[in-house]
Amino acid sequence: MRKIPLVDLKAQYEEVKKEIWEGWGKAFETMHLMLGPNIEAFEKEFAAYCGSKFGVGVDSGTNAVYFALKALGINEDHEVITVSHTFFATVEAILYTGAYPRFVDIKEDSYTIDPDAVEEFINTKCEYNNGKLIDKETGREIKAILPVHLYGNPADMDEILKIAQKYNLFVVEDAAQAHGAEFKGRKVGSFGDTASFSFYMSKNLSALGEAGIVLTGKKEYAEILKSYRVHGQTDKYTHKFVGYNARLDEVQAIVLRAKLKKLDEWNEKRIKLANYYNEKLKDIPVVLPKIEKDKKHVFHLYVIRTKSRDQLFNYLRENGVGAGIHYPIPCHLQPAVEELGYKEGDLPVTEKVAKEVLSLPMYPHLKKEDVDYIVDKIKDFFL
Repeated sequence: MRKIPLVDLKAQYEEVKKEIWEGWGKAFETMHLMLGPNIEAFEKEFAAYCGSKFGVGVDSGTNAVYFALKALGINEDHEVITVSHTFFATVEAILYTGAYPRFVDIKEDSYTIDPDAVEEFINTKCEYNNGKLIDKETGREIKAILPVHLYGNPADMDEILKIAQKYNLFVVEDAAQAHGAEFKGRKVGSFGDTASFSFYMSKNLSALGEAGIVLTGKKEYAEILKSYRVHGQTDKYTHKFVGYNARLDEVQAIVLRAKLKKLDEWNEKRIKLANYYNEKLKDIPVVLPKIEKDKKHVFHLYVIRTKSRDQLFNYLRENGVGAGIHYPIPCHLQPAVEELGYKEGDLPVTEKVAKEVLSLPMYPHLKKEDVDYIVDKIKDFFL
């Protein structure tokens, strides 16, 4: 029986380990390990890659989202419109600011935020008061929209930006799963007032553990972000804010610089594998990922849907296939946020999708014969 993991971290590392170890050797000679030259270089390189002006490296994707919100002044008086079908860190980051996460539903074909649902919420549940858009239920000001580019698939940024402009809202992109993804030829991370990325070890662009970055087009936000990550400092002994110990370190920056050079190549391999999966699975009764012509989906995850999800998951696991489920319990139904007042039935599309999604193995070094084996097992299950 074959053993095919959901993700293969070792194969990726093998491609770049020579450059990584050479970079580490130089860093260890100088022992300049915090906020050194590789961090500064990576911030510039990744920001330029995404089409943004400034990048501020931090210690995790979670703090990247949190700081992306904090830089815009989001606080306990505010609400942030976002989705529930995402990793819980998206919601944690909003709650860290004291703001209320206002969940709206997703589009069933893309799993990303539904602009129509955003408009419906604003038109039916909000009112203007002294020039501010207020949620009539909570009395809080609607301050930002936080779209998640889920599984490597960009949200519909044209519509999101139109809504944001219409109602004078910030846009904070959560691009934790979408390194190199594009909407209408423009890379995600370059649309919002701020944007956050995770470099968790399984991402398309990954550190050896945890790391993150915030991108922005405004220098004033970049300066705030730089202070937040190092105890609120503006210089060594001046603390303008109560900040955090949340720096990206040189060891991880060296890894990320080496891997960034390979990102486009690795993403193209993911796209080819996704197309191969789609072709092989087209006659099987599962819902396949939608590939839209105005989007470059980089397939951080290859996700299918079936009402027999749990049974298929167990069958694949029994046959050596490392399937996964992202995410079976929507954020609005998590025990940790019970006090927010959401209940089952509030987000019907999200709740339906959460019961059906199944992630199949996806990584640049996955072989076509492995895909053939996975598809054969799925066929066996349905036959």
